[in-house]
Amino acid sequence: MSGGFTTGGVAHAPSRTVRTVILGLVGLIFAVPIVAMIEFTLRAGLVGGYNVDRWVALFQSGFTGVYRPVLIALGNSVALAIGTVVIVLLLLVPTMLLVHIRFPRLRRTLEFICILPITIPAIVLVVGLAPVYAIVARLLGSGVWTLAFAYGITVLPFAYRAIQSNLDGVDVKTLTEAARTLGAGWGSVLLRILVPNLRRGILAGAFIAVAVVLGEFTIASLLNRVNLQTALVVVSKVDPYTAVILSLLALAFAFVLLLVIGRLGAPRTRLSRTRPSLTGSSRTRTNVKGPA
Repeated sequence: MSGGFTTGGVAHAPSRTVRTVILGLVGLIFAVPIVAMIEFTLRAGLVGGYNVDRWVALFQSGFTGVYRPVLIALGNSVALAIGTVVIVLLLLVPTMLLVHIRFPRLRRTLEFICILPITIPAIVLVVGLAPVYAIVARLLGSGVWTLAFAYGITVLPFAYRAIQSNLDGVDVKTLTEAARTLGAGWGSVLLRILVPNLRRGILAGAFIAVAVVLGEFTIASLLNRVNLQTALVVVSKVDPYTAVILSLLALAFAFVLLLVIGRLGAPRTRLSRTRPSLTGSSRTRTNVKGPA
Protein backbone atom coordinates (compact mmCIF):
# COMPACT_ATOMS: atom_id res chain seq x y z
CA MET A 1 0.00 0.00 0.00
CA SER A 2 1.11 3.55 -0.67
CA GLY A 3 1.28 6.39 1.83
CA GLY A 4 3.81 4.66 4.07
CA PHE A 5 1.33 2.50 6.02
CA THR A 6 2.65 -1.00 5.19
CA THR A 7 5.76 -2.35 3.52
CA GLY A 8 6.07 -6.09 3.10
CA GLY A 9 3.31 -6.70 5.63
CA VAL A 10 4.99 -4.54 8.31
CA ALA A 11 3.13 -1.48 9.56
CA HIS A 12 4.88 1.88 9.40
CA ALA A 13 4.04 5.44 10.30
CA PRO A 14 2.21 7.43 7.62
CA SER A 15 4.28 9.61 5.33
CA ARG A 16 4.76 13.31 5.89
CA THR A 17 2.22 14.17 3.19
CA VAL A 18 -0.44 11.98 4.79
CA ARG A 19 0.24 13.47 8.22
CA THR A 20 0.00 16.97 6.80
CA VAL A 21 -3.34 16.20 5.13
CA ILE A 22 -4.77 14.63 8.28
CA LEU A 23 -3.63 17.49 10.51
CA GLY A 24 -4.96 20.00 7.99
CA LEU A 25 -8.39 18.36 7.94
CA VAL A 26 -8.53 18.17 11.73
CA GLY A 27 -7.42 21.78 12.04
CA LEU A 28 -10.07 22.82 9.53
CA ILE A 29 -12.79 21.02 11.48
CA PHE A 30 -11.78 22.90 14.63
CA ALA A 31 -11.22 26.22 12.88
CA VAL A 32 -14.58 26.50 11.10
CA PRO A 33 -16.77 26.86 14.25
CA ILE A 34 -14.25 29.19 15.91
CA VAL A 35 -14.12 31.45 12.85
CA ALA A 36 -17.93 31.41 12.70
CA MET A 37 -18.10 32.49 16.36
CA ILE A 38 -15.66 35.33 15.74
CA GLU A 39 -17.63 36.45 12.68
CA PHE A 40 -20.84 36.41 14.72
CA THR A 41 -19.38 38.66 17.42
CA LEU A 42 -18.20 41.18 14.83
CA ARG A 43 -21.57 41.67 13.17
CA ALA A 44 -23.02 45.18 13.37
CA GLY A 45 -26.61 43.92 13.65
CA LEU A 46 -29.32 45.20 11.31
CA VAL A 47 -27.06 47.99 10.07
CA GLY A 48 -24.78 45.50 8.34
CA GLY A 49 -21.02 45.31 8.21
CA TYR A 50 -18.56 44.41 10.95
CA ASN A 51 -16.97 46.22 13.91
CA VAL A 52 -15.30 45.49 17.24
CA ASP A 53 -17.61 47.63 19.38
CA ARG A 54 -18.84 44.69 21.47
CA TRP A 55 -15.31 43.54 22.25
CA VAL A 56 -14.25 47.06 23.21
CA ALA A 57 -17.34 47.61 25.36
CA LEU A 58 -16.81 44.33 27.21
CA PHE A 59 -13.20 45.08 28.10
CA GLN A 60 -13.90 48.72 28.94
CA SER A 61 -16.61 47.68 31.39
CA GLY A 62 -14.10 45.50 33.22
CA PHE A 63 -16.50 42.53 33.34
CA THR A 64 -18.78 44.33 35.78
CA GLY A 65 -22.53 44.25 36.16
CA VAL A 66 -24.21 41.36 34.40
CA TYR A 67 -20.86 39.87 33.33
CA ARG A 68 -19.32 39.81 36.80
CA PRO A 69 -20.72 36.33 37.65
CA VAL A 70 -18.83 34.92 34.66
CA LEU A 71 -15.49 35.61 36.36
CA ILE A 72 -16.74 34.01 39.56
CA ALA A 73 -17.99 31.02 37.58
CA LEU A 74 -14.65 30.76 35.79
CA GLY A 75 -12.88 30.63 39.14
CA ASN A 76 -15.30 27.93 40.27
CA SER A 77 -14.63 25.86 37.16
CA VAL A 78 -10.85 26.16 37.52
CA ALA A 79 -11.06 25.13 41.18
CA LEU A 80 -13.31 22.22 40.24
CA ALA A 81 -10.89 21.16 37.50
CA ILE A 82 -7.96 21.15 39.94
CA GLY A 83 -9.98 19.33 42.61
CA THR A 84 -11.22 16.73 40.14
CA VAL A 85 -7.72 16.03 38.83
CA VAL A 86 -6.37 15.64 42.37
CA ILE A 87 -9.20 13.35 43.48
CA VAL A 88 -9.08 11.14 40.38
CA LEU A 89 -5.30 10.78 40.26
CA LEU A 90 -4.87 10.18 44.00
CA LEU A 91 -7.49 7.45 43.96
CA LEU A 92 -6.98 5.94 40.51
CA VAL A 93 -3.20 5.74 40.07
CA PRO A 94 -2.39 3.85 43.31
CA THR A 95 -5.38 1.53 42.79
CA MET A 96 -4.36 0.68 39.23
CA LEU A 97 -0.77 0.04 40.28
CA LEU A 98 -1.86 -2.15 43.19
CA VAL A 99 -4.14 -4.22 40.95
CA HIS A 100 -1.44 -4.46 38.27
CA ILE A 101 1.24 -5.63 40.71
CA ARG A 102 -0.57 -7.65 43.37
CA PHE A 103 -4.05 -8.51 42.05
CA PRO A 104 -3.89 -8.94 38.26
CA ARG A 105 -7.08 -11.03 38.30
CA LEU A 106 -9.04 -7.97 39.38
CA ARG A 107 -7.99 -5.93 36.33
CA ARG A 108 -11.15 -6.71 34.35
CA THR A 109 -13.33 -5.88 37.35
CA LEU A 110 -11.55 -2.55 37.87
CA GLU A 111 -11.82 -1.77 34.16
CA PHE A 112 -15.56 -2.49 34.20
CA ILE A 113 -16.10 -0.24 37.24
CA CYS A 114 -14.07 2.61 35.74
CA ILE A 115 -15.65 2.42 32.27
CA LEU A 116 -19.21 2.07 33.59
CA PRO A 117 -19.87 5.84 34.14
CA ILE A 118 -19.47 6.56 30.41
CA THR A 119 -22.53 4.41 29.71
CA ILE A 120 -24.72 6.31 32.19
CA PRO A 121 -26.31 9.56 30.93
CA ALA A 122 -25.55 12.65 33.00
CA ILE A 123 -29.19 13.21 33.89
CA VAL A 124 -29.48 9.65 35.23
CA LEU A 125 -26.27 10.16 37.18
CA VAL A 126 -27.72 13.30 38.75
CA VAL A 127 -30.89 11.45 39.77
CA GLY A 128 -28.75 8.90 41.58
CA LEU A 129 -26.47 11.51 43.15
CA ALA A 130 -29.25 13.86 44.31
CA PRO A 131 -29.95 11.97 47.58
CA VAL A 132 -26.23 11.69 48.23
CA TYR A 133 -25.75 15.42 47.74
CA ALA A 134 -28.66 16.12 50.09
CA ILE A 135 -26.73 14.34 52.85
CA VAL A 136 -23.47 16.03 51.84
CA ALA A 137 -25.19 19.44 51.96
CA ARG A 138 -26.34 18.79 55.55
CA LEU A 139 -22.94 17.59 56.70
CA LEU A 140 -20.43 19.64 54.69
CA GLY A 141 -22.48 22.41 53.08
CA SER A 142 -23.68 22.92 49.54
CA GLY A 143 -20.65 24.71 48.12
CA VAL A 144 -19.74 24.41 44.47
CA TRP A 145 -16.63 22.42 45.45
CA THR A 146 -18.83 19.38 46.11
CA LEU A 147 -19.25 18.99 42.34
CA ALA A 148 -15.69 17.65 42.24
CA PHE A 149 -16.94 14.28 43.48
CA ALA A 150 -19.52 14.00 40.68
CA TYR A 151 -17.01 15.22 38.11
CA GLY A 152 -14.53 12.64 39.36
CA ILE A 153 -17.02 9.92 38.44
CA THR A 154 -17.64 11.54 35.06
CA VAL A 155 -13.97 11.72 34.02
CA LEU A 156 -13.06 8.34 35.51
CA PRO A 157 -13.40 6.36 32.22
CA PHE A 158 -11.24 8.81 30.26
CA ALA A 159 -8.54 9.01 32.91
CA TYR A 160 -8.50 5.23 33.29
CA ARG A 161 -7.97 4.57 29.58
CA ALA A 162 -5.24 7.22 29.33
CA ILE A 163 -3.30 5.82 32.29
CA GLN A 164 -3.90 2.17 31.37
CA SER A 165 -2.51 2.66 27.85
CA ASN A 166 0.70 4.00 29.39
CA LEU A 167 0.73 1.32 32.08
CA ASP A 168 0.61 -1.46 29.47
CA GLY A 169 3.86 -0.19 27.96
CA VAL A 170 5.80 -0.16 31.25
CA ASP A 171 7.19 -3.26 32.99
CA VAL A 172 5.86 -2.25 36.39
CA LYS A 173 6.59 -5.55 38.13
CA THR A 174 10.26 -5.58 37.15
CA LEU A 175 10.75 -1.96 38.19
CA THR A 176 9.01 -2.57 41.51
CA GLU A 177 10.95 -5.74 42.29
CA ALA A 178 14.25 -4.08 41.39
CA ALA A 179 13.53 -1.06 43.57
CA ARG A 180 12.34 -3.19 46.49
CA THR A 181 15.44 -5.40 46.18
CA LEU A 182 17.64 -2.32 46.48
CA GLY A 183 15.84 -1.34 49.69
CA ALA A 184 13.40 1.30 48.46
CA GLY A 185 10.16 1.73 50.39
CA TRP A 186 6.76 1.61 48.77
CA GLY A 187 6.50 5.39 48.90
CA SER A 188 9.78 5.79 47.05
CA VAL A 189 8.79 3.12 44.54
CA LEU A 190 5.53 4.90 43.81
CA LEU A 191 6.77 8.49 43.67
CA ARG A 192 10.30 8.09 42.32
CA ILE A 193 10.05 5.02 40.09
CA LEU A 194 6.51 4.35 38.87
CA VAL A 195 4.95 7.81 38.63
CA PRO A 196 7.77 9.25 36.44
CA ASN A 197 7.34 6.30 34.06
CA LEU A 198 3.60 6.96 33.90
CA ARG A 199 4.03 10.68 33.28
CA ARG A 200 2.48 10.63 29.81
CA GLY A 201 -0.62 8.75 30.92
CA ILE A 202 -1.11 10.90 34.00
CA LEU A 203 -0.79 14.09 31.94
CA ALA A 204 -3.24 12.77 29.36
CA GLY A 205 -5.71 11.95 32.12
CA ALA A 206 -5.26 15.43 33.59
CA PHE A 207 -5.82 17.03 30.16
CA ILE A 208 -9.06 15.15 29.64
CA ALA A 209 -10.28 15.87 33.18
CA VAL A 210 -9.68 19.61 32.81
CA ALA A 211 -11.38 19.70 29.40
CA VAL A 212 -14.43 17.78 30.64
CA VAL A 213 -14.85 19.88 33.79
CA LEU A 214 -14.53 23.22 31.98
CA GLY A 215 -17.17 22.16 29.44
CA GLU A 216 -19.64 20.42 31.77
CA PHE A 217 -23.15 21.88 32.06
CA THR A 218 -25.78 19.22 32.82
CA ILE A 219 -24.69 18.12 36.29
CA ALA A 220 -24.05 21.67 37.53
CA SER A 221 -27.37 22.90 36.17
CA LEU A 222 -29.46 20.07 37.63
CA LEU A 223 -27.73 20.30 41.02
CA ASN A 224 -28.14 24.12 41.09
CA ARG A 225 -24.43 24.89 41.14
CA VAL A 226 -22.69 27.73 39.30
CA ASN A 227 -19.86 26.97 36.92
CA LEU A 228 -18.61 28.53 33.68
CA GLN A 229 -21.14 26.90 31.37
CA THR A 230 -24.19 27.74 33.50
CA ALA A 231 -23.03 31.36 33.78
CA LEU A 232 -22.61 31.59 30.00
CA VAL A 233 -26.18 30.36 29.52
CA VAL A 234 -27.45 33.10 31.85
CA VAL A 235 -25.48 35.75 29.94
CA SER A 236 -26.71 34.43 26.58
CA LYS A 237 -30.29 35.15 27.59
CA VAL A 238 -29.35 38.81 28.10
CA ASP A 239 -26.83 39.36 25.28
CA PRO A 240 -26.02 36.47 22.92
CA TYR A 241 -23.17 38.37 21.25
CA THR A 242 -21.36 38.91 24.54
CA ALA A 243 -22.00 35.30 25.51
CA VAL A 244 -20.18 34.14 22.39
CA ILE A 245 -17.30 36.52 23.13
CA LEU A 246 -17.02 35.11 26.64
CA SER A 247 -17.13 31.59 25.20
CA LEU A 248 -14.20 32.42 22.94
CA LEU A 249 -12.26 33.88 25.84
CA ALA A 250 -13.03 30.81 27.95
CA LEU A 251 -11.87 28.58 25.10
CA ALA A 252 -8.61 30.52 24.83
CA PHE A 253 -8.15 30.34 28.61
CA ALA A 254 -8.68 26.56 28.58
CA PHE A 255 -6.17 26.21 25.74
CA VAL A 256 -3.54 28.21 27.64
CA LEU A 257 -4.27 26.25 30.83
CA LEU A 258 -3.69 22.95 29.03
CA LEU A 259 -0.45 24.28 27.56
CA VAL A 260 0.73 25.27 31.05
CA ILE A 261 -0.12 21.83 32.44
CA GLY A 262 1.73 20.15 29.60
CA ARG A 263 4.71 22.46 30.05
CA LEU A 264 4.92 21.85 33.79
CA GLY A 265 4.69 18.10 33.35
CA ALA A 266 7.12 17.83 30.44
CA PRO A 267 10.37 15.96 31.18
CA ARG A 268 13.49 18.05 31.59
CA THR A 269 15.47 16.99 28.57
CA ARG A 270 18.33 19.40 29.18
CA LEU A 271 19.24 17.81 32.48
CA SER A 272 19.04 14.31 31.05
CA ARG A 273 21.31 15.36 28.18
CA THR A 274 23.91 17.03 30.34
CA ARG A 275 24.20 14.26 32.91
CA PRO A 276 25.78 11.71 30.56
CA SER A 277 28.38 14.25 29.51
CA LEU A 278 29.20 14.97 33.13
CA THR A 279 29.56 11.30 33.96
CA GLY A 280 31.65 10.80 30.86
CA SER A 281 33.99 13.62 31.84
CA SER A 282 34.31 12.25 35.36
CA ARG A 283 35.19 8.81 33.98
CA THR A 284 37.83 10.41 31.78
CA ARG A 285 39.33 12.15 34.78
CA THR A 286 39.44 8.94 36.78
CA ASN A 287 41.05 7.10 33.87
CA VAL A 288 43.68 9.82 33.58
CA LYS A 289 44.41 9.79 37.27
CA GLY A 290 44.54 5.97 37.39
CA PRO A 291 47.85 5.36 35.55
CA ALA A 292 49.46 8.32 37.26
